[in-house]
Amino acid sequence: MEAFNFKGSRCQDLASPSITNFVISWILVIGILISYLPQHYRIIARRSSAGISPYFILLGSTSSTCAVANILVLPLTRTDFKCCEEISPFACTAALLGIAQVGMQWSCFFLIMLLFLIFFPRSTSTTSAARSSATSSPNAATSSSASPSATTTSPLPPFRDALIVVSTSLLFLILIFLTSIFTLANHSSHAQRLADVLGLGSTLLASIQYIPQLYTTWRLQSVLSLSIPMMLIQTPGSFLWAASLAARLGWEGWSAWAVYGVTGCLQGILLGMGIAFEVRDWRKRNGGRGMGGASNDNDNGSVASSYASAEGHFDENEDIDELRAEDEHTPLLRRGSPG
Repeated sequence: MEAFNFKGSRCQDLASPSITNFVISWILVIGILISYLPQHYRIIARRSSAGISPYFILLGSTSSTCAVANILVLPLTRTDFKCCEEISPFACTAALLGIAQVGMQWSCFFLIMLLFLIFFPRSTSTTSAARSSATSSPNAATSSSASPSATTTSPLPPFRDALIVVSTSLLFLILIFLTSIFTLANHSSHAQRLADVLGLGSTLLASIQYIPQLYTTWRLQSVLSLSIPMMLIQTPGSFLWAASLAARLGWEGWSAWAVYGVTGCLQGILLGMGIAFEVRDWRKRNGGRGMGGASNDNDNGSVASSYASAEGHFDENEDIDELRAEDEHTPLLRRGSPG
């Protein structure tokens, strides 16, 4: 009887949706899609996912899987679905926009994961080694010994890591799906507990999701294939999204919206780091032009950073090791060059 009364009260609340919240919710659905498009485009345009941490992809995909399972398993969500039989189509749409937001985010991030696998650089080490051997000379050897950055640069992760990330993410998705179906079908009274566990898992995974990417970006001193426009849109959008879900679900649904507040904070740190690297490299490039290019000889370690914000100066398919190898080991006078 108590559950019936709660359903009736909930349906009455949903029958008169806030126009403001409805508009904001739709803006968020569209905004989530738009915010991920720069990242999709950047990977495809560069034909490389270099600079994106495999662990960032793994944690992000598992976190978003937990988030979408959380909001689907919540008893409040199932009540909203039942209320759609009694309220208007407009009110039903407004009630389910929270699910659409989480589902859109999950879909967009999984597309990033697939692009990460498809465009993962696979022949970096071989190409770099061959180029270094082909261009080796006394001058190059001297330059190499004088520039430790050329020998201390870590290679990109092997392609096997990308396969492991995608396989693990898909297996995790299947496991969570089967667990949720089993719980709802046989132990529906434990649905709220499962939703809390999924929400907590999503929050914890999101809390550490950006740590590998922060480390990778800091180590490379460049964003490479990571999209700054995406982060510019998503950082404030995360807080707006969390507020929208909190207004709809309240404290009872904390596990569904807390993750986006945590994500916004960490993504803001990564955004600040990326902008700082871009500004630094822009100043170095402008300074190099003003001094007749003399400073470029001393900036070998920032070649990849310059590439990130000045695409077109280099081949799109080359990664950080390949760029540095050419910059530091290529003879000053190439065979067949004039003079």
